Amino acid sequence: MSELNPNHVQMVIDIINRGPYFRHLSMPVKDIGKGYSLVELDIGNEHLNPFGGLHGGVYASAIDTAAYWAVYCELDEDVGLISLDLKVDYLAPANSGKLIIKGRSIKIGKTICLAEATAFDQNDKWVAHGISKMMVTQGLQTIKDALDFVGAEHLPPKFI
Repeated sequence: MSELNPNHVQMVIDIINRGPYFRHLSMPVKDIGKGYSLVELDIGNEHLNPFGGLHGGVYASAIDTAAYWAVYCELDEDVGLISLDLKVDYLAPANSGKLIIKGRSIKIGKTICLAEATAFDQNDKWVAHGISKMMVTQGLQTIKDALDFVGAEHLPPKFI
């Protein structure tokens, strides 16, 4: 593969962050690249469970997101990804401040990819870790589908 196009990366980040689910959770993707991603979440009352801690589903959504986008930049432009499995270990509670989630690809295959993501609180305390298995698809859930869904214009080539 050639070099990743920074214009493509920036536009993809913009497209991701226009998605309704990410806006609903106030969970922007801050950076993506070959083998990594960075997601942030400002913890609000809407993210808390009835006991005052961050809901496990929020951790899982953030970890799934970071793992997915850590893999994206390592794949050909015309393929998509679908999450097959997500395992999350909840290591410590978080109930306020910022959650920082770092994704990293582990294995990029022709049909299956594996990635991990780690969530830290604003004090750099490790609060959750997860591993995601994803299926590479041909023409299903591609970046073009996301482009069409959010009504974005033309996307520059992924590689230059």
